[in-house]
Amino acid sequence: MALHDKLIINVALTGIVPMKQDNPAVPISPDEIGNDVKRCADLGASMFHIHARNPDGTPTYRIEVFEEIIEKIRSLVSDCILCVTTSGRVYNELAKRSEVLGLSGKLKPEMASLTLGSMNFPKEASVNSPTMIQSLAAKMNECGIVPEQELFEMGMVDYSKFLLEKGVIKPPLYYNLLLGSLGTIQATPLNLAMMVNSLPQGATWAAAGIGRYQFSMNALAIAMGGNVRTGLEDSIYMDTEKKYPATNPDLVQRLVGVARAVGREPASPAEARAIIGLKQ
Repeated sequence: MALHDKLIINVALTGIVPMKQDNPAVPISPDEIGNDVKRCADLGASMFHIHARNPDGTPTYRIEVFEEIIEKIRSLVSDCILCVTTSGRVYNELAKRSEVLGLSGKLKPEMASLTLGSMNFPKEASVNSPTMIQSLAAKMNECGIVPEQELFEMGMVDYSKFLLEKGVIKPPLYYNLLLGSLGTIQATPLNLAMMVNSLPQGATWAAAGIGRYQFSMNALAIAMGGNVRTGLEDSIYMDTEKKYPATNPDLVQRLVGVARAVGREPASPAEARAIIGLKQ
């Protein structure tokens, strides 16, 4: 990547942790999620990481909820890249985690998250066994969905390379490097540079900072020529002192300003597909 390439802005809108009482701007319903996608896309975001919630705000794996969300998004923004979650933090049965991969037709996502190992979050573990990882990757290959590989540790980089050599994971290669979550790799410039330097040749990468590290990791990635993941899933505040609640559009707008200050423009969905290697 060159320092002046177009910037892919990936927005993790909702996640499974933040609730309305934590930040009223967290989008829960399909309408709220769709409207946030529209606002963020208008500002320059081209990719969206989708989690589904029940009406009471709790996370759900049910395909019919994802259908409703994607229908709403597509009615407002026809061309953005959608990545659905296969997270195992709440549900860890393969059938539940892979159910969303059965979406088809106009509702079929181009990408789906694939976490490359187990880890501890501040309050619970996320267990991703080798069998689970490889089964999810096989299902994505079967469905023609590109993995959005999520890496929280250096060992996950090595495991991705192993799966690539075995043909379990295939190009195009897109990596989210997530730093700063308690229990995983610290959010430092050295750690980010080390992870980026270890990625397979030709990979596209984006950096995310968890909590108070979100903006610093995003800004560093922009300066390094990488891409970014932002959004309320990763941090519900604009500042490290937690005085100013964030919104997804505000987080996107701030990064667009930083990118333009260093000579980078936001990538359109078509440009993002070309950068990653997705089909147009």
